[in-house]
Amino acid sequence: MTDVATIVAEVEAQERELVLGSFTHEDAWRLGCLLMELATERDLAVTVDLRKGTQQVFHAARPGTTPDNDSWIERKVRVVYRFGASSYLVGLRARAKGSDFNADHGLPFQEYSAHGGAFPVRVEGVGIVGVVTVSGLAQQDDHALVVEALRTLRG
Repeated sequence: MTDVATIVAEVEAQERELVLGSFTHEDAWRLGCLLMELATERDLAVTVDLRKGTQQVFHAARPGTTPDNDSWIERKVRVVYRFGASSYLVGLRARAKGSDFNADHGLPFQEYSAHGGAFPVRVEGVGIVGVVTVSGLAQQDDHALVVEALRTLRG
């Protein structure tokens, strides 16, 4: 099994790599559609959400998902905006320290969830301009699907 420190380093590298030149509403639509195409091809029960700033610009759910996936999305998105990193990375960093993310920061679990699946959309020279989120799989798989789609979008 890979140790947490190694996974943290891998996710940090992904976040440095996956910086876009721009991020328009059209880009958000393409990314959301790409994620839904991947999920459909693989028959994955996921909900996909994209934010540009605080505006939700794409949201779709596959069969097998429930409103609980929407709740997970909201909680993961809050983590990205508050901590400036993917929800997976924030959770991994807490785990690497042997601590409880929510207790350490005094944040209620029903509002903040440092579980994988929400990834900051960064634009070169600007910083975080949005969040792309997948919910429905194991947290590392939610995260991996987002990374795969962002790599495809970047070309």
